[in-house]
Amino acid sequence: MKCYHSGGSQVRKHGKTRNGKQRFWCRACQCSLREQPQTNGYDDQRKEVILRAYHERASLRGLTRVFGVSRNTVSSWLKKAKALPPLEQTLLAAQESNELELDEMWSFVRKRKNKRWLWLALCRRTRQVVAYALGSRGLKTCRLLWQRIPHSYKNSVCYSDFWKAYQAVVPAQQHRPSERQGKTNHVERLNNILRQRLARLVRRTLSFSKTNAMHEAVIKLFIHHYNAQCSPR
Repeated sequence: MKCYHSGGSQVRKHGKTRNGKQRFWCRACQCSLREQPQTNGYDDQRKEVILRAYHERASLRGLTRVFGVSRNTVSSWLKKAKALPPLEQTLLAAQESNELELDEMWSFVRKRKNKRWLWLALCRRTRQVVAYALGSRGLKTCRLLWQRIPHSYKNSVCYSDFWKAYQAVVPAQQHRPSERQGKTNHVERLNNILRQRLARLVRRTLSFSKTNAMHEAVIKLFIHHYNAQCSPR
């Protein structure tokens, strides 16, 4: 047997996997390998089904119980969200009449004191998320959100609550602070959808994120899937 990483033949047996498959160890590249790894993988259709289940508030342990897939395997799929195309490529064509709704929602990583605010910019016409940012609730993250809004949406009228960061960042001629008038209903509804479908965003949950990178990867992957399902109004 030859190592499919280095091509070397200095391979020895290296124990067995949990399901009884023989493992090997390459002395040349110090990698662990199996004789027929392709027979133990997941095709794209199976992977899509598992990720869809994850986006319906299932936990990683729940996926292990239902599908028999390892938590580490699902975690590796989620981490690949970094390779997704820019969010702008998932958006429908902008129009002059577009209006944006801005809002922020609270979340945390590892412990509740480590707050991570998710800022969202939602197009009212398409219901798509045109930009997002993760960070504190201050001006720095609000500016990051504004910078990430695509140029074709930059001139849109923006509705938000009366949080001071919006008034300092969004140009006054475009900004329409509003509260209890239904101007931010759609983005607030999206906040509820995120908490309903991602267990790690629930306020009281055992499925919390342990790292900032995983926290953002899960949110980014969900937003890409959410935008793909939206249709113009």
